[in-house]
Amino acid sequence: MPEKIRWGILGTGNIAHQFVRGLADAENVEVVAVGSRTQESADKFGDEFNIAQRHGSYEALANDGDVDVIYVSTPHPFHYENTILCLNSGKAVLCEKAFAINVRETDAMIALARQKKLFLMEAMWTRFIPAIAKVREVIADGAIGDLRMLYADFGYRASFNPESRAFAPVLGGGALLDV
Repeated sequence: MPEKIRWGILGTGNIAHQFVRGLADAENVEVVAVGSRTQESADKFGDEFNIAQRHGSYEALANDGDVDVIYVSTPHPFHYENTILCLNSGKAVLCEKAFAINVRETDAMIALARQKKLFLMEAMWTRFIPAIAKVREVIADGAIGDLRMLYADFGYRASFNPESRAFAPVLGGGALLDV
């Protein structure tokens, strides 16, 4: 295990910015590279977060020997192809939610990670909230009996833009895959 886990960031959108800011609070990690579809975008992101290696393609990032794990932060429909690229390059992957657009893509991603013995996980932040950890503990201990029903509600207000990642069906937008 390396002294520090060396992260590469695939994609330079809003969620990638939030993720890198969050990594600043983690121990034994370092963001060493960023990859984008354009060199200009990689350079701008690299300047903002003081990242030395800036790649003008996802392929270049996936092949960067200084990277241990890649955070995939592209829009939903590209998670499959980006994750497969990274796994085929021998990289562990943390893929933003929604993990994939359908079960076929999900199964293929998992099968490849298992075949290559690489870490692969969906970046589902709610799993690690302390309150959720406590709920899981209470359920596992049997303190409330058998779980028979669950009601959950989560949402947020967003200005409607039919072309945005959050709303455009072609980008996997909508409550089912995005929220």
